[in-house]
Order: sequence, then C-alpha cells, then structure tokens
Amino acid sequence: MNYPEALAWLYSTQQFGIKLGLENTRRLLAILGNPERECRFLHVAGTNGKGSVCAMLDAVLRAAGHRTGLYTSPHLADFRERIRVDGEWIPEADVARFLTGLREAVRDWPHAPTYFELVTALAIRRFADAACDYVVLETGMGGRLDATNAVTPIVSVITPISMDHAQWLGDTLEKIAGEKAGILKPGVPAVSAPQADEVRRVLIAHAPVAFIDGSLAQDIPINLRGSHQRRNAALALAALDAAEIEVSDAAMRTGLATVDWPGRFQEVGRFVLDGAHNTHGCAQLVQTWREIFGDEKATVIFGALRDKTCAEMIAALAPLAESFWFVPVASARSETPKNLAATADGRVFMTLADAVREAGRQEGRVLVTGSLFLVGEALGILASIKPRAGA
Repeated sequence: MNYPEALAWLYSTQQFGIKLGLENTRRLLAILGNPERECRFLHVAGTNGKGSVCAMLDAVLRAAGHRTGLYTSPHLADFRERIRVDGEWIPEADVARFLTGLREAVRDWPHAPTYFELVTALAIRRFADAACDYVVLETGMGGRLDATNAVTPIVSVITPISMDHAQWLGDTLEKIAGEKAGILKPGVPAVSAPQADEVRRVLIAHAPVAFIDGSLAQDIPINLRGSHQRRNAALALAALDAAEIEVSDAAMRTGLATVDWPGRFQEVGRFVLDGAHNTHGCAQLVQTWREIFGDEKATVIFGALRDKTCAEMIAALAPLAESFWFVPVASARSETPKNLAATADGRVFMTLADAVREAGRQEGRVLVTGSLFLVGEALGILASIKPRAGA
C-alpha cells in the first residue's frame, strides 16, 4: 500500500469502535518484534492537560539534547502529528510500510485490532527504530485498558482527573480515577497533579504517588497561555525528577519558552481556538480567558461530540459568550447543531466554515471550542482566509 491507501485502510478499522483491553496491542507489538522493550517511556494519563504536559516533557528533553519520541492524540490536521521523533512527524513511507505489514498480519484475526491499537503499535515501532532516548506516551482514554498501557514506563504521570468518557470509564470520579490509576505499576515512580480528595484516595490505593504542590515560578517563561499551564509545567518537571533524568536549568528554560502545542488557547487574529472538550476544560478556558482578556466577551462557535456533557459545557462557557453559534464537528459522533441549540439560545450553522466566514465579517473576538476535532478543522479554514481572520 502507498500512504493514501494505508491511511484509508487504517481509517476503515474505526468501524470496530473503541475496544478497551491490552491483548491485541501486545500481539501487534510481538509481530513487530516487541519494540516496547527497546524504549524508555514517560507515560501520561489524566482527563485534562495530558497533551500540554507531554509537549512540555518533549520540549525540555529535546532542549537537554535527548532524542525524543512523542505520541499524542487526536491529531488536529494531519495523522502524522500523532507520532513525532525530535519534533518531526513520522514519514509517510514509514506509515505505509508498517501498516502494509500489519494489515497482512491481522487479516485472519478473529477479533480485529482497532484504529488506536494499530496506531499505538506503529508509533512504538517507529520510536524504537529511531533509537529515541526517551518516549513521551499519552494515553488515548482511561489507562488500565488503554492500548498504551502495554508498556512499562520509567515514570507514570497523572494530570487532573475529572468527569469525561463516563460511558466507558465509569459514572463517578472514583471509577474514572480507578481506570486512570491503571497506568501505575509496582516499582515505577509516579507523580500527579493536585486532585480532588476522592481521586487522591483512589490513586494512593493503587501505588505510592507524589502529588505536586504549586506552580512553576512566574519568572520562567512558558510559550503556552494560562495559569494552568504553570501547574502543567510543574508536573512535567516533577516527572523528569522522579525519573531521575537530569536537565539543566538552561535546558528547562529553553524547552518551556519554545514549547509549541497548537489548539490550546491559540490566537489567530481575532479568533481564539481551544480544544476544551469537557466541563472541567471549559471552566479552565473561561479562567484563562479572564486572565488574558478580562471581561471582554466573544462570539462562541461551539461544536462537540454527542457523548460529551454538552449542556454543562455550554453553561460553563456562558459567562464569556456574547452569543453562541452552534456547528457540527467533522465526525460521525458529532452532536447536531439543532440539539445543541435546544440547550441554549444561539444561531445554528450547517458547517463550521459558514460560521467562521460569517464571524470574520463581524467585529470582536471569536472563540472556537468544544472539540479538538473542531479546532483542527478551524485551523485549516482560517489558513485559507488568514488575511480576513486577522482583520
């Protein structure tokens, strides 16, 4: 298969949905020669902030002269964003080659591997082949049965845990925390962001966990917006310390000052793009907005997946909304704009492009949020109308 054919086959496996468990991933890794045994992993789970913490770890390690692998999800615009070596996306030829081999290997499996299982195995093989010194690995969902949990890391990292993916992980904070705590392993150091009391109790019942206290000092620049990113930075640095990875002060400062993580309070002219996709994330987004723009309000272009707490997310965003414009997400799991409009007053648009172009003709700031898929689509649209977006 060439690259487009390989991607088409990979996306066809999404019909198998989300299937939590490690058996398929371990079989795939065995087919690929068990590359997980050749890598040193920093494993990151949690509800919010996982991607930012991973990006910071990667940036600081690279600034310290280490060769890094970075595995994150979802991607914003290009599949290859998910798998990076020293900041560079995986080559198309490698994607095609590995997926061609995997397709043949799994052809007769009684339980076909899922999209995420295949991508995880592909990523780990890529990192081993690239001889990465360290691999920063973000869970897809949960932890205990997440495909990434087929590895044994040198440190486990837990970002803030809140309600999300309840239909798969459980309908209480304790149940969700139990799934996230599944990445904790005997003998592996673990660090966590501050957590609610009920989450904290669950985590320490699984393994000894060091909880960070406080945020990064204000005099250290971070190239990501919002006070919560200082807490994320403190967690990332605590993880490096727990893993006994020595990083100079200069490398730490360089990494944090240059870290790039699109779609997290990213400004494109008058547009602000943020991938907040649960109630806790939306509340944090409002706090960051207040820190930067004060009492200024925005036209909020909102789209979300139907398995999200959409009404609660919209309510959390209401304090900064001049008005809501509801749009679909480019996903089969999208909530309809009509259903979103039933939870709050707002305009309905049939496409995100229509809403973005209409907003571009008006005055004032525009916030696009509710889904990372939506933010990725918005970035592509704004790139095509960039002069007007910044007018």
